[in-house]
Amino acid sequence: MVDAKNDDKRNSRSLIGKTVVSKSGKKFGVVGNMTFETRSGELMQIILKEPTSYIDHLEIEQDKEGNWLIPFSSVVAVGDFVVVAEEDIL
Repeated sequence: MVDAKNDDKRNSRSLIGKTVVSKSGKKFGVVGNMTFETRSGELMQIILKEPTSYIDHLEIEQDKEGNWLIPFSSVVAVGDFVVVAEEDIL
């Protein structure tokens, strides 16, 4: 039997280092890390590293250290890239 929670954690680790783009192909940066709801294990946010200048004019949340935070709920597809719905971020 496969433990779904552990499987999700393994799958989420595979996102680190993937390029984050909008549905229209605008590059946001790279997945540096993620935040989780500790009780449920639900992915909450993607923490961007190597942010592009494109996101500077968007009203994307930042943490205390100035890292850009993308809500995981805005992710629409994961493959070679992590594709997010820009309208769900703003």
